[in-house]
Amino acid sequence: MTVSVLLITHENIGEILLQTVRKVLEICPLQTRCLPVPFDSDPDEIQQEAGQMIKTMDKGDGVLILTDMYGSTPSNIAHRLSEPGKVMVVTGLNLPMMIKVMNYPNLNLQQLVDLAVDGGKSGVLFNRRL
Repeated sequence: MTVSVLLITHENIGEILLQTVRKVLEICPLQTRCLPVPFDSDPDEIQQEAGQMIKTMDKGDGVLILTDMYGSTPSNIAHRLSEPGKVMVVTGLNLPMMIKVMNYPNLNLQQLVDLAVDGGKSGVLFNRRL
C-alpha cells in the first residue's frame, strides 16, 4: 500500500499541476485526486466532499493533502480534516513539491510530508544576475 495524495486548491490549480506532473514524469505513481474550491462555494459542503474523498482514498497508509495557500479556504478546509499520522496537510503547493513527492512513492506519510516541504522550499529561488 502507499500514501494517497489529495490536492485541495482554489479553482483548478491542482488539476493543472497534476496534468503537468503527469507530462513531466510520464506517470503518477501515487493515487492522486483533486478537489477544486470555486470562489463562490460553500466551505462546509466542500469539507464534507473532501472528507468522503479521504475515506475512499485512504487504503491504510494515510492521505497527504496539499493546498495552495496557507490561511485560504482550501487550506482551512484541509486543516479541519487533518489527523496526525493519518491525514496530514502541507500548504504552499508548487510544481517542485509535487515532483518531489511523486518521485518517492514508497515513503510513509511523515516522510512524504517532510519531502513535500523540502521540495516546495527548494523550488523557490531568486535568480540574481551577477
